Amino acid sequence: MLAVIEREKLPVADARAGSSEAWDVLFQRYQLPLYAYVFELVHAEQPSLDIVQETFIAATRHIQSLRDEDRFGSWLFGIAHQKCIQHWRRNGREEPLDADFAETWHSTDEDPSELLVREEQEAEFMKILHHLPPAQREALLLHFVEDFSLDEIARITNTSPGTVKSRLHYAKKTLRKLLQDPTS
Repeated sequence: MLAVIEREKLPVADARAGSSEAWDVLFQRYQLPLYAYVFELVHAEQPSLDIVQETFIAATRHIQSLRDEDRFGSWLFGIAHQKCIQHWRRNGREEPLDADFAETWHSTDEDPSELLVREEQEAEFMKILHHLPPAQREALLLHFVEDFSLDEIARITNTSPGTVKSRLHYAKKTLRKLLQDPTS
């Protein structure tokens, strides 16, 4: 999804020059994907909205540090990544898997992979997704939802491509385990 946006000609140079219209275009293009990404990491509406706002404020302040205008999207997601880390440090990490979810998951006779495909089961999958360690969840979301390459994810998260591969591997492994037994 964002890979397509990355390839479009964005008014980054105009934004760098201080054009409020250019910032409006950039905000319109990135606000929803950025919010979806942040929400899946933070799992709370108001903090997610705040982080998106803080991300755009930081972007306006630091646009001069952007070296490659064609990488505006991954640069912006990198800022959001740092804001999420700051949020986690201020507020702690994740809540444990709740018993209601485990009961709901086990009360069905369907195959977990079939449940994930069905739209009405998306909320159940998101509950599982939130039980991944934040770094694994982030890599999974950036790769499969936002369609960033391993190299782009490495830049966003300030890690190596090997670390991104490892996080994706362990995220998939953990998801498989949670799908089989959400109480573990």
